[in-house]
Amino acid sequence: MLSRRRLVATASLMPVFGTLGFGSRVGAVAAPASIRVGSLPFGTVSWEAALIKARGLDTQNGFTLDVVKLAGNDAARIAFMGGQVDTIVGDLLWAARLGNDGRPVRFMPYSSTEGSLMVPAASGIASLKDLKGKRLGIAGGPLDKNWLLLKAQARDQGIDLESIATLAFGAPPLLALKLEQGELDAGLLYWTYCARLEPKGFRRLIGADEIMRGFGATGSVALIGYLFDAATVSSKREAVAGFARASKAAKELLANDPAAWEIVRPLMSAEDEATFVALKRDFLAGIPRRSLDTERGDGERLFGVLARLGGEKLVGAGMTLPSGLYFDGSA
Repeated sequence: MLSRRRLVATASLMPVFGTLGFGSRVGAVAAPASIRVGSLPFGTVSWEAALIKARGLDTQNGFTLDVVKLAGNDAARIAFMGGQVDTIVGDLLWAARLGNDGRPVRFMPYSSTEGSLMVPAASGIASLKDLKGKRLGIAGGPLDKNWLLLKAQARDQGIDLESIATLAFGAPPLLALKLEQGELDAGLLYWTYCARLEPKGFRRLIGADEIMRGFGATGSVALIGYLFDAATVSSKREAVAGFARASKAAKELLANDPAAWEIVRPLMSAEDEATFVALKRDFLAGIPRRSLDTERGDGERLFGVLARLGGEKLVGAGMTLPSGLYFDGSA
């Protein structure tokens, strides 16, 4: 039989044992922070995200990737501005405008692959001057960066595209269809649509990369990147750093591991092998490899050109890129 003294001693240990039992909070590990990425239908972000999840690159790098499906570019911007997602892929100009207008954003280069001016393979259009009297489709709106770059190059050649050609601005899928149906003579389209048109008998007349080099770029410039609010980088610093590592690792897998494309291919809507090869080729060609200092130097040059063309409607209050815009994702 236990003495009163031993009973008291035993009872005094019970709270300690209770804290170590099932459901204990002692030694509990906090759940990893999430990074919510906005993904558009058929966008390449969905390719990278699928690979990150399939290979566990998020958990290996200390975060959980949540993919938020969005309807289009406008929906992506609204979701980003409203805080429904932590990051989207957006263009450098918009990121700079936000920063210049007082909302600091960090830009993590995502791809240097840009759009091109596409024409039918048998077309007689061989140069920009041949667009005279032709029907030209332009993806996006009048302030689309690819259109502004094309206009600037034409202007350097003494050509006013707005006066010599019949212009039609619209959504890329519709313009690509109109081009296939012969209702347009040429189309300035985003790279994924250009890649899909190549196997169907279309050729690139001029690419945005070529134009950018003509304006002083020293190499292929990443004009699109992952955008993060500066506040998100501050509050989720380790998770953002993990996301940057996972994104880079996913790109390296796609560049070096053929099996990685088995995960991605079902998301590509590539109806044949030629389309798959073209999409894969252009995606890999756009993987950023340059230093942030080099990217910023070329970005400044192009920003100056586009600021002169688009003015405040395009770039906001500032005429230079805001400080701290480029970001390598480090913690």
